[in-house]
Amino acid sequence: MRKIPSLAVDIIILFDGKIILIKRGKEPFKDFFALPGGFVEYGESLEDAALRESNEETGLEIKNLSLLGVYSKPDRDPRGHTVSVVFYGRGKGKPKAGDDAKEIFLFDIRQIPKNLAFDHNRIVQDFLDIFRRNEYY
Repeated sequence: MRKIPSLAVDIIILFDGKIILIKRGKEPFKDFFALPGGFVEYGESLEDAALRESNEETGLEIKNLSLLGVYSKPDRDPRGHTVSVVFYGRGKGKPKAGDDAKEIFLFDIRQIPKNLAFDHNRIVQDFLDIFRRNEYY
């Protein structure tokens, strides 16, 4: 039987000039900070999956959804080879934890924790490196 990587989305949400991180309520990385995200459902576009996961985990609508990049290192997820397409956008509404998110936190970009789940530190750093030059936030 042929093995196929799982497909996921993650999203960097800017809210009031800060980045939203969730505290994971489930394994792997239970109680670690992470970007909101999850697996793409069959028949769902990547963009729709990012918007759905963002809303399920943070209660926020996302404006100006844009593609950051694709992260595909085979060992990035201990559950198996998972390819994540990462988006960013601005959150609108009132943040509220839900689904896999145990809690929601707003972090100043200069104070992002150094031990995020999965490869999320690398993803956040890539975002900051690119957008510091463009003054996105």
